[in-house]
Amino acid sequence: MTPFGITAYRIATGALAPAAPMLLRHRLLLGKESSERRNERLGHASRARPEGTLVWVHGASVGECVAALPLIDALLETTACNVLVTSGTVTSAKVMSERLPKSAIHQFVPIDTPAATRRFLEHWRPQVGLFVDSDMWPNLVLGAHAQGVRLALVNARMSQRSFRSWLWARSTANMILSSFETCLAQDDDIAARFRALGALDVRVIGSLKADAPVLPADPGKLGALRAAIGGRPVFLAAQTHPGEEETVLPAHDALRRSFADLLTIIVPRHPSRGSDIAMLCGTRPHKARSSGGDPGADTAVYVADTMGELGLFYRLAKFCFVGGSLIRHGGQNPLEPAKLECGVMAGPHTFNFTTAYEAVFQAQGAGRVNSTGDITVLASKLLGDPAALQRLGRAAAEGAKTLGGAVVKTVDVVTKMLGHARA
Repeated sequence: MTPFGITAYRIATGALAPAAPMLLRHRLLLGKESSERRNERLGHASRARPEGTLVWVHGASVGECVAALPLIDALLETTACNVLVTSGTVTSAKVMSERLPKSAIHQFVPIDTPAATRRFLEHWRPQVGLFVDSDMWPNLVLGAHAQGVRLALVNARMSQRSFRSWLWARSTANMILSSFETCLAQDDDIAARFRALGALDVRVIGSLKADAPVLPADPGKLGALRAAIGGRPVFLAAQTHPGEEETVLPAHDALRRSFADLLTIIVPRHPSRGSDIAMLCGTRPHKARSSGGDPGADTAVYVADTMGELGLFYRLAKFCFVGGSLIRHGGQNPLEPAKLECGVMAGPHTFNFTTAYEAVFQAQGAGRVNSTGDITVLASKLLGDPAALQRLGRAAAEGAKTLGGAVVKTVDVVTKMLGHARA
């Protein structure tokens, strides 16, 4: 029997479907849709389906798609299949256009109406569908399952908050999750949540992000920044969220008392917050990267409010504070700096990447900070001891290495699914 929640969702999305073009036009004005590829969101493909077996990989946005890149490379190398990648954001489409293998295809995921998802599935006819993380749209998932697509949740993640929400709709969650024949979870806690909601064949294999390539950096830009900074000490606060700069900036002030030429670089998680951070800087000499130019000799705080340049700053700094961790967001990915031998410090809320933070912090022997005072003490110690700073970065990289292997395990599962699908 179909749960009431699923029935109500199908009726509602079907009734609202005629308004979808208007919604897309509004999102286009906000810069959230691509004008050239808007029809993909309605299920109209802009590319022909290639002949042969097709594996479909879906990720919500940049993070999920980038995490899947090593998996996509491995699938293309080890299986005789084509790969289709879908995502829902303009930024992810841009990143995929730059980083996807040429033989893979990117399309925007259709909006979750019955008609749009049906058009999408009828055109592409994938044999296997891999949903990265937890971006599960009911019409899309159930429609694919009904058409015989073998589905798997890979790099599966579910926060405690999401789990509690799903408990209120357990039968709906069970129907969606049971459409996936396997669930490859990042850790034991996540696996337990999926099992409790009815997921089948739940296995713990770690995170794809542990196998992701290091973040890229433009050599010319990196050289220009290094020349502009010279020998100044650098304190990096990466991927910060609202409410965290109020802790980071006082730490900057305290550190400047001991390191007068300190340059603090703040990279907000959302570049649109650059002007807000500039206001918080107040009388501190600051400069926004979006306004053009590298930091000058008189720049105390450099606000790196641009997209896709995080790899630059993890290479410039020897250690960093990773944002989303002083607030209850759950922390951003610590493996990105760690792989580049950039030591990691973070606040108490790191439940998005529990295993990764534990591995990095255990290897470093330090890194947990809860306040301005904690950040100041640890940063001061590192800035004053270059040898300790170098050891911290190397330890962070070693901690990150211990988590690899998820790609190989995922490819093994997908290969078996392809064998069943072909049979």
